[in-house]
Amino acid sequence: MSAHALLDKARAAGVMLATAESCTGGLIAGALTDIPGASDVFDRAFVTYSNAAKIQMLGVDPAVIEAHGAVSDAVAQAMADGALARSDAGLVIAVTGVAGPGGSDRKPEGMVCFGLASAHHRRAETIQFGARGRSGVRDATVRRALRMMIAELDR
Repeated sequence: MSAHALLDKARAAGVMLATAESCTGGLIAGALTDIPGASDVFDRAFVTYSNAAKIQMLGVDPAVIEAHGAVSDAVAQAMADGALARSDAGLVIAVTGVAGPGGSDRKPEGMVCFGLASAHHRRAETIQFGARGRSGVRDATVRRALRMMIAELDR
């Protein structure tokens, strides 16, 4: 599925979209805004690469970051919830992960946490994309995020 498909579904549903991105640095928003006319359903993007940005821009509780780490389902969900509350969007995707190179045994390269929030549904999940290089992880993350948002609009 593509950014075009997501924008078409959002238009049909009358839903505005937003993103909260860490490891992708705005690539999800970029994929959407590469398409002319996206502004009718794309509200905004929060690029919150640092923990301070997650706290300041999205209202993520520092205790959640301390307890779970920035790369966690809890932080991804808090990012999505914060973006939903701070935008005019009805559907938000948030991502935080280890694009690489590097990582750790607990949080290896390719581990990405996704948070999704809408007025009626919230969910978080972690995907292990594997060590496919920084651009490979980021590209896979964008594709997964678009699919998750499309699936949510299909619910």
